[in-house]
Amino acid sequence: MREMVRRSEIRIGPLNLNGSDVTPSITLGSPVIMGILNVTPDSFSDGGIFLDTRSALEHARKMVSEGARIIDIGGESTRPFADKVHIGEEIRRVIPVIEAVSDELDVVISIDTRHTGVARKALEAGASMINDVNGLREEGMEELVADSGATAVIMHMKGTPKDMQVSPTYGDVIADIHSFLSERVDTMVDKGHSKDKLIIDPGIGFGKRVGDNLAILKDLDRFSDIGCPILVGASRKSFIGAVLDVEVDERLEGSIASAVISYINGASILRVHDVKETRRALDLAAAIMG
Repeated sequence: MREMVRRSEIRIGPLNLNGSDVTPSITLGSPVIMGILNVTPDSFSDGGIFLDTRSALEHARKMVSEGARIIDIGGESTRPFADKVHIGEEIRRVIPVIEAVSDELDVVISIDTRHTGVARKALEAGASMINDVNGLREEGMEELVADSGATAVIMHMKGTPKDMQVSPTYGDVIADIHSFLSERVDTMVDKGHSKDKLIIDPGIGFGKRVGDNLAILKDLDRFSDIGCPILVGASRKSFIGAVLDVEVDERLEGSIASAVISYINGASILRVHDVKETRRALDLAAAIMG
């Protein structure tokens, strides 16, 4: 089942709210890089670096030139203990960047948000994918995704960013996440959304202990029977720092190792900060697995 999901010609990202074709589609025959573009002052790794549209667009250009096929644009930090950002401020941060990237680059644009209002504005501005850490659970988000035909990433998060790392516990971390993701996919299909536009993400670092994150990467293929492509975002996360005893700016090797293991164990999409280095490692892994 894992190979079938990875190598099928699942296409992502062609529609906006008007139902028009606005972006290139992507097939998942080889590992796909989603480049991270945070336009926030307080993200855990790159907060404050790409706040203005010019620097954000320049970074998007760089990531596309290095092999990113999706640019994931976010205007609210969801790091542990982060405060919620007002929706108006989140929209102010992301919309000019989405418009600039959409106008210039031939790339799929993802909006990294848990808020329906932000997602709607993002789709109108040129995004075609919604990457929701809250699993499409905010009021109106299911309907927006179903009505727009946008591709959606359904992620598992235990709690909220403000409290998710306060003593998270599981009976069986894989079984619990699998149950949640399966239910959310079934709900969206019942609402009429095409299953081949749904992607699942077990949510590395979102309400997980170090051992939970390691277990997810080790047993990632257990999510393959849900029948959706798997996305993993482990780049520079704190579990890497805990295992290797390194700060956030020294987690490149651990991030690459996590991406390669994720691909081998069934992930199709890897959400990363370091595009060039991860792309090279995955190209070799794909050739070996080939």
